[in-house]
Amino acid sequence: MKEDVYKVQIENIFEGPMDLLVHLIKKHEMDIYDIPIALITEQYLKYLEWMKSINIDIAGDFILMASTLTKIKSKMLLPVHGEEDEDEDPRLEIVKPLEEYLRIRSAADKLASRNLLGEDTFVRNPHQENFSADQDGEIIKVGLFELIDAFQKILERISAQRGVDILTADTISVRDRIAQLIDTFETKKSVTFNELFSSNVDKSEVVVTFLAILEMVRLSLITIVQNIQTGTIRLFYL
Repeated sequence: MKEDVYKVQIENIFEGPMDLLVHLIKKHEMDIYDIPIALITEQYLKYLEWMKSINIDIAGDFILMASTLTKIKSKMLLPVHGEEDEDEDPRLEIVKPLEEYLRIRSAADKLASRNLLGEDTFVRNPHQENFSADQDGEIIKVGLFELIDAFQKILERISAQRGVDILTADTISVRDRIAQLIDTFETKKSVTFNELFSSNVDKSEVVVTFLAILEMVRLSLITIVQNIQTGTIRLFYL
């Protein structure tokens, strides 16, 4: 009997709907106080559809945010009647919680950068040392949406080289690919993101590799960082 379709759960592991909004705002260099709601809604829905297409399970909060954006977009299209309506910008429904979220995230980032007992105060965490052992410059942890952007570029490159592939049912399973990746990490300890995606395999195997990476993050088997200067994404075995 064939294995059921493998879905990667991202709830409580990767970022939520607010993080996707922040990612899109930064990516398109938008002003949070003047968000082009039609564009941000279109881009947001595209990310959700893309995640669904490769069997990433979407949490309910993402769907709720999509509904909120769509509602705001609809309000923006309605004609304005009177001075009172002119003062009510429908986008405030998302701008206010976005402001609060950014404040909380900024505070959390500052706390995370402080010296931690047992790590920076007395003993250096060996994993932290490994993260920068072969990289020059500052590194940051990579989130889901940065990974999706990097993965989409890989898919585009493979499609350009090999044409459009149909996802086949007999491709390697996510569980088997995880086992293969663990063997690789046992030997190398760390690899770059691009190293894991050969141009000689079909698109279905590439998708399985990406899902395996997400599942390994969920299982706390690996962590992923990016060199700010070079843009290189590297995965470390924990």
